[in-house]
Amino acid sequence: MKQTPKSELLKQLDIITDKARSLIGKGKVADYIPALAKVVPDQFALALCDLDGNVYTSGDANKAFSIQSISKLFSLVQAVNIYGEDLWQGLGREPSGQRFNSLVQLESENGVPRNPFINAGALLVCDRLESRCSAPNFQLLELLKSLSENTKLRVDHEVARSEMEHGSRNAAMAYLMKAFGNFHNPVEKVLESYAHHCAIEMSCIDLAKAALFLANQGQTLNGREILSALETKRVNALLSTCGLYDEAGEFAFKVGLPGKSGVGGGIVAIYPGHYSICVWSPELNVAGNSLAGFYALELLADTLGLSVYL
Repeated sequence: MKQTPKSELLKQLDIITDKARSLIGKGKVADYIPALAKVVPDQFALALCDLDGNVYTSGDANKAFSIQSISKLFSLVQAVNIYGEDLWQGLGREPSGQRFNSLVQLESENGVPRNPFINAGALLVCDRLESRCSAPNFQLLELLKSLSENTKLRVDHEVARSEMEHGSRNAAMAYLMKAFGNFHNPVEKVLESYAHHCAIEMSCIDLAKAALFLANQGQTLNGREILSALETKRVNALLSTCGLYDEAGEFAFKVGLPGKSGVGGGIVAIYPGHYSICVWSPELNVAGNSLAGFYALELLADTLGLSVYL
């Protein structure tokens, strides 16, 4: 990849934003969580952070939104730090090939989730954190405040309540895992933590900064080790194979970067050794990923020559 001058990079981001905005109106805001259905759909943001700490933005990059399943990335990081290799006892590392909330797959595989980024896997991670953390909700939020350098991050309690009130399927998955002996804490308590994680509000700038350690062998720019280099490689590998629901293969094919999406419309992507990127546009495609955001990352990867497969 050739180094792109700062002025040219900003120009390219604005061009990509204009092209991505052309898809607004062709997707659908998540409405199975009523609080998310209220989000104004015609919004788009893009932020890119490099290893010198420079942040490049376009669109509504300071606008906070519900990070939803992007939180699964950071709760996984917490769990890897606490459990190490033991985390993977009862938790798989394979793409699911099914919907992110499939009960059939969980039942057929004896209560062992395929990976930590589908709902069952994220619930299991939250269960493991509940066993070892004194205040899981608070501790994830504090980690994100530190990584994003934004002490004003908050949980949208309306979204959290809406998640809990419409979380019957998540509860069913948790009880199913408990029936197989693969879930150890009170289900309602874990569901509360899970809902509060998903309801954290961050901007594209916040998320790009928070994820930068994954582009820097697990270290923040001030030298704090969040993950070891080996753990970072493995988390990025999971993002590549499992991070975009059952559209991870298409994302690898068209974008070629590790990524994690959420039904709030955000997508975080990592170009190891170079950039962390976040896009946001609330309208989703049929797979539950941001329609304009996915397209913007495809354009960005093609324009700048970003890919882990080159």
